Amino acid sequence: MRRTTVLALAATALLLAGCGTHTSSTASRKVSPVPGNQAPVCRNQVRLTAADNGRTLCVAKGGEVRLGLTGTKDRPWKPVTVTGGALTAVNSGFVVRPGDAEAAYRAVAPGTGRLTSSRPMCAQPTAPGQMACKGIQDWTVTVTVKS
Repeated sequence: MRRTTVLALAATALLLAGCGTHTSSTASRKVSPVPGNQAPVCRNQVRLTAADNGRTLCVAKGGEVRLGLTGTKDRPWKPVTVTGGALTAVNSGFVVRPGDAEAAYRAVAPGTGRLTSSRPMCAQPTAPGQMACKGIQDWTVTVTVKS
């Protein structure tokens, strides 16, 4: 490769690397709000899955929370339970696959409700000599209901 070609390539690379890095001395000092300081958005309809474990969410009074936990015959989810007076169970339809847990709740009063379920971490041994595990996978979501 010629020396001029190498220099041209190096100059092009430096020029491209500098694009978009200009800063202005008169740049505004606008501060973005911290997400933790914002009031949570209360929705009317919420659909939850196993991936929502540990979440805290807000539902408007009169809104609905539906959830589906996909399990297996060997690692089934227990029926979902609710604590607190903010949510009341409604018809969620029916469960088609063994091991799944389906539930639905209506937000009936301001307050907090906690949805919970669990399932085994591993299937029970099916043959002599296989290892058993006593681990439990917990699932919990906290629902805040606001008027």
